[in-house]
Amino acid sequence: MTSRVTLISPAITSALREARFDDGSCEVDAAGVRRARSVAALLPGADRSAASPSTRCRQTAEALGLPAPQVPALAALDVGRWRGRTLTEVSAAEPDAVASWLADPAHAPHGGETVRGLCDRAGAWLEDIARTPGRVTAVVEPDVVRALLVRALGLPEPAFWRLDVRPLTAVELSGRAGRWNLRVGAPLGEGP
Repeated sequence: MTSRVTLISPAITSALREARFDDGSCEVDAAGVRRARSVAALLPGADRSAASPSTRCRQTAEALGLPAPQVPALAALDVGRWRGRTLTEVSAAEPDAVASWLADPAHAPHGGETVRGLCDRAGAWLEDIARTPGRVTAVVEPDVVRALLVRALGLPEPAFWRLDVRPLTAVELSGRAGRWNLRVGAPLGEGP
């Protein structure tokens, strides 16, 4: 039984522009909403849809015309006390903590969730939805896209930081639990 999962990253927000750890309330800007609406008709049909519970993912799903229920398992990485700060600010104040966090997927110096924990949580969601064949479209945080790719492809966890997810792009996984194939994403609205 084959499943197809299209992962769509949210449209641009000020937090993404500033490399700021979002607290989940950052809204998609007007240009991002327009861009999402302009590509909505180009999305492949889906049997089911889902979204990360952040404001930007909910707004992107709405602009795309997706009836996407919020799924807690698809929430962004909890960065604890770093929430709301930029990576530059945190790096200046806590350089050793940031270095440790980037080097060790099991380390969470911010008091939140580890990268390993995010990969496990997201991977469990992927394996769960694979039990029902069909097409799923999910609007999820960029870090959730990275975590899903790490688990789906059996990548080493440090690869999480080597995957770049641009705003409003799609990545497609096809296969079944334990065996996934990746169709590398392109900006929505461009041909195959």
